[in-house]
Amino acid sequence: MDQSRSDKAEGAPTCAQDADAGAPSAGGGPERRFSAQRKLAAVTHLLRGEPLETVARELNVTAARLSEWRDRALVAAEAAMKERERDSRDEELLRLRAKLGEITMANELLEQKIAALEGGRPLARRRSRR
Repeated sequence: MDQSRSDKAEGAPTCAQDADAGAPSAGGGPERRFSAQRKLAAVTHLLRGEPLETVARELNVTAARLSEWRDRALVAAEAAMKERERDSRDEELLRLRAKLGEITMANELLEQKIAALEGGRPLARRRSRR
């Protein structure tokens, strides 16, 4: 019995916070923040056909804010649909780009070394030993 009391006492603040999260704020209090999960749930209600005003009233947010959440969710969904799935060609491209970077870096280092050896002047021509 004592064990259950201690569980309820520890769990009570968490439940109370969750219960208050959607409750209307007392007049003039600071505006509540909504988690991404709660915003998505609200947008889902809108996409299922519930009236905007009703959902806004239930969550105690303005219709404009709720519309903004819906618009942002739709833009993100559209961007997600534009992404293509990765395949073996993508891995090959990454490998080749890395190789190109290595070769470019090696060329730049060789050019610097040549410039240092020349000392600002071209290398002297060799004469034949004949």
